[in-house]
Amino acid sequence: MSYSFDPSPSSPSPSPSPSVSRPAAADVVGRLRAAGCVFAEDEARLLFSAARTPDELTALVERRACGHPLEHILGWAEFCGLRIAVEPGVFVPRRRTEFLVSRAVHTRPDADVVVDLCCGSGAVGAALAASLPGRGTELYASDIEPAAVRCARRNLPEGARVFQGDLFEPLPGLLRGRVDILAANVPYVPTEEVGLLPAEARMHEPLVALDGGTDGLDVLRRVTAKAGEWLAPGGILLFETSEHQAAGALAAVAEGGLEPAAAICDERYATVVVGTKTAC
Repeated sequence: MSYSFDPSPSSPSPSPSPSVSRPAAADVVGRLRAAGCVFAEDEARLLFSAARTPDELTALVERRACGHPLEHILGWAEFCGLRIAVEPGVFVPRRRTEFLVSRAVHTRPDADVVVDLCCGSGAVGAALAASLPGRGTELYASDIEPAAVRCARRNLPEGARVFQGDLFEPLPGLLRGRVDILAANVPYVPTEEVGLLPAEARMHEPLVALDGGTDGLDVLRRVTAKAGEWLAPGGILLFETSEHQAAGALAAVAEGGLEPAAAICDERYATVVVGTKTAC
């Protein structure tokens, strides 16, 4: 299948344009809708805008219809008003995670040192850097996936330092006891439920960014066990979890010596757990 083509990124919808006939745009929307894309019209508009030639448009539409994440096809995801670069094989930042960013900024607007752990594309760190009112914030990030580290280095502002390795392992020792915001977007899907995730996630995102172990809290427990060593007095650890995992997550925070609390955003279906290191 091929489509008429309009390369203009400013077209408000895929149908009305001088170069793209209504039937052609309808074909794209129909192909996407048949493939299960709920927001087919919006996705079609973005694909028309991204394609440079008719053949490229055809290829992009077919990739999306075959289940590739839209963000991997476009090369970017929108997050907290930012355009975050993402590559194939990199975890796509979820819009619900914007709630974590807002809680971090609300709780510690005075943060001087920020760490984005399990950073993926670096979306959380980039959003925090853009949202914190102060200037000169030290920003660090780490991830175990090489592709994620490449993306984070593209997305984080100049001066940020990005490390490859397992959780805290690659971070410089000088950060111990100095971190004001520790954002840890750890995987929390129980192993036996990974197969229930949408195909675009389980087939195109790294398993290490999805699988949280038997009950989904294995990686989280490793973070909470060490977080207190890295946080400054008054520093906060923040991470997402599901509503039914919240009790176990709060218990893990308390066992790590931090003061636990939970915040829920019904609009985004987001549950964020916050652990605070009380002042010594």
